[in-house]
Amino acid sequence: MSTTGEFRIPPRQRILEAADDLFRRVGIRGVGVEAIAEAAGTNKMTLYRHFESKDELIAEWVRGIVGKKEAELGEIAAAHPGDPEAQLVHWSRRVAKKFAEAEERGSALGNALAELPERDHPARRVIDEHRIREHAWVLGKCREAGFPEADLAADQFYMLLEGAKACVQCIGLKRVGEHLMRSVDALIEA
Repeated sequence: MSTTGEFRIPPRQRILEAADDLFRRVGIRGVGVEAIAEAAGTNKMTLYRHFESKDELIAEWVRGIVGKKEAELGEIAAAHPGDPEAQLVHWSRRVAKKFAEAEERGSALGNALAELPERDHPARRVIDEHRIREHAWVLGKCREAGFPEADLAADQFYMLLEGAKACVQCIGLKRVGEHLMRSVDALIEA
């Protein structure tokens, strides 16, 4: 506890918060560990005590983002128990809202994928594993909803999501989100 009576944020958390800010604003490749350590109010030695390498710091940062996204899937399921169609609609609404609220640099995970083309990068593996789990979640909802071709429906939903992310630059965040919601609604109605 500090002299002001407030709890001091542990160095590991300060480093992750500084990395989050810098990675989102400057880019993963555009920022070095010295800048991250300085922004966290620490030094490189402390950073390396908590993270074996910059790549491990990036992977842990991505794990935090993925953890939040996967917790949201649980919240969606809890908000609409036993109603997979409503869960898919809710999911599309959340994604659309995030598009509308996204900062000018876009999706943190999308940007990380663009900056980390190496398939064996630890953060890339975290993202790829998350995408597989997210697709499995959508597939499960399509099966629960009784779609005649659940595999095809899941692929269509997931392609809509991934396609929407890819179209943000040319169509704009707000329109992409609106069109994503309308497309999901049309798939469910069909």
